This record gives sequence, structure tokens and C-alpha cells, in this order.
Amino acid sequence: MEHLAGIRRALQILVLLGLFSTAYFAKDMLLPVLLGFLVALTLSPVSRGLNRIGIPHAVSAILLIGATALSVTLVVVFSAGTVASWANEAPAMGREIQRKLRGVVQTVETVREASEQVEKIGESATSRVQEVVIKQPSLIDNAMDTVTNVGATIAVTLVLALFLLASGDMFYVKLVKAIPTMSGKKRALSAVYDVERRVSRYLLTITLINAGLGLAIGSYLTLLGLESGYIWGVAAFLLNFLPYVGGFVGTIMVGAYAITAFDSLSFALLAPLGYQVMTGIEGQLVTPYLVGRRLELNTVAVFLTVVFWGWLWGIAGALIAVPFLVVFKVVCENFEQLHTVGNFLSKSDDRADSARTTEA
Repeated sequence: MEHLAGIRRALQILVLLGLFSTAYFAKDMLLPVLLGFLVALTLSPVSRGLNRIGIPHAVSAILLIGATALSVTLVVVFSAGTVASWANEAPAMGREIQRKLRGVVQTVETVREASEQVEKIGESATSRVQEVVIKQPSLIDNAMDTVTNVGATIAVTLVLALFLLASGDMFYVKLVKAIPTMSGKKRALSAVYDVERRVSRYLLTITLINAGLGLAIGSYLTLLGLESGYIWGVAAFLLNFLPYVGGFVGTIMVGAYAITAFDSLSFALLAPLGYQVMTGIEGQLVTPYLVGRRLELNTVAVFLTVVFWGWLWGIAGALIAVPFLVVFKVVCENFEQLHTVGNFLSKSDDRADSARTTEA
């Protein structure tokens, strides 16, 4: 029996490694599929609400996905030109930031001189080595490849979400038919409904909170006089799906751009300061109040999940890491065999909370 248990654990580890390897190499196929399910879960409360007032699932799916596609298109159309010009001006912006901060951070010059000396030493050591230059793809080629990949991912995501929303309760009906016993049908249906309800409410709430944060930050930066403040609002909306790290990255990016945009360094610091204050209010007050303690996550688990998915799938993986973790946590809470994992992912001990509630 001990040998069988050891073999079973070894097989489980091999299956887990196989799944991770598949996820790594099949990113281009799995990413839009996962995003499609997340979009469908996010919009499912709205779709069900429309269905209650007599609008069929197919019609509501077309309306919701059409509105989402239109929003994405408008963002791309109004932002692409500005982002491209920023990319071209990045070297000049870097020099401008260095010039304005030279009087504040004296060590920058020292580090630069040291790096030049190291570079000269390296050049003298390798002067006799024949230099081989490999021609890299041009910036336009890389940009076109990126646009094509992103466009294909968005298209597959929206089409899959459309089919999922239009199907309504079809998958629940198939689940009930697949389970032989009546008690099993009730238990499975209850668990699936609970998972869908809690996850969809969480995703929709977080999406609305992030949209409100993006609107507030974009409006603030525009009133401050920062050019194309709405683009920073969109960036704040996306970055806020990345807990802890997203707010910090957004603050640094806004601060760097504000230094190049404003003549006064003290006035430029108002931009990152306002950004950080708004994300702090959102993270410490708004989200905990609206989301509730039931779906709060262990900070360590969140950090490790973001790091892992960021390594596995890059920026896209880091952005979907927390929504995916919430889905996994809710699934664990609805299946007794996974309660231990779900309790580890929680911010507090759910069993202890339940005991305190019972005693009260």
C-alpha cells in the first residue's frame, strides 16, 4: 500500500508538471480561451439580469460583447497614435528626465561614469575579437507582429465569450444529465451555481472598481494639465488588475512622464502623488468594502501567483493571475477535498471566523 501511495503521488507530480509545461508552450492557444471564460463570467450577471426582463441570452450576448468590442476599438483608435509617438520619443524623454533630476540625484552621474569606465575596459579586452553583427527584425516588423497577436487574442476571446453567454444554462443542463444520482445532481448544481455567482460578482465588481479608478486618475491628470490623460486612465484600469505591483508601476510611469511634460519638478510630482493616493484609497477602502472578506486573498498567495503567471505568460499572465486565483479559491471552498487549499488562500482562517460568528 505504501508503494502504491508513493506511485500515486509521483504520478500526481508528473501530471502537474505536464500541465505547467503544456500551459507554457500552448500560451497562444490557452490565453484567449482563459480570457474568454473570464469575460463571460464577468458579464454573466448582466446577461442574467437582462434575461429576467425578457431579453434572450443570445441577444444580450450580442449586445454585451458588441459593446465590449466597441470599447476596445475606441481605446485602440484613440490611443495608438499617442503611444507610438511616445515610443519614438522615449530616448529623448530619458535624457530629459536625467537632466531635470541631475540636481536632485547626484549619484546618477557617478554611476554613469563608472559604467563608461567598465565599458572601456571591456572594449579593450575584446578589441582583438572579431565582431559579428546579427541583423535584428526592424521595429515596424516587431510592432506588426505584436498587433497581429494581440488582435487575434482579443478576437478569439470575444467570440468565445459570445458563445458562452449565448448558451445560457446549456452547460448546467448537460451537467445534471451526466450525473446519475439525484443527490449528486443537487450537490454538483449547487456547487457550480455558487462558483459562478461568487466569481462573476467578484470579477464584475473589480472591473467596475478599476474602471472608476481609471476614470478618476484620467480626469485628475487631465485637470492637472498632463497631455493625453485618458491614456493613463486606461493604463491605471489595466494595471490595477495587478495587486500591489500595478499601483507602484503606474506611479513610476506617470511620474516619469510628468517630469518631461512639466517645467517645474515640484509641480510634476503632483501627478504620481495623486495617482498613488487614489490607488491607496481604492486598495484600502473601496475594494475591501465592496468585495467583502469572503473573497479576500492571502497576500503571499497573491504575490506568488502573480510572479508565477508573469513568468509563465508575461504581462498577460500577471494581469489574469488574481482573477484566476479567485476562481480557484471559490472552487476549493465548494469541494471538501480542497478545503485546506482554499483556507490557505484566504486572508484569514475561515473556520476561525465561522467559530467566532457562532459564539457571538
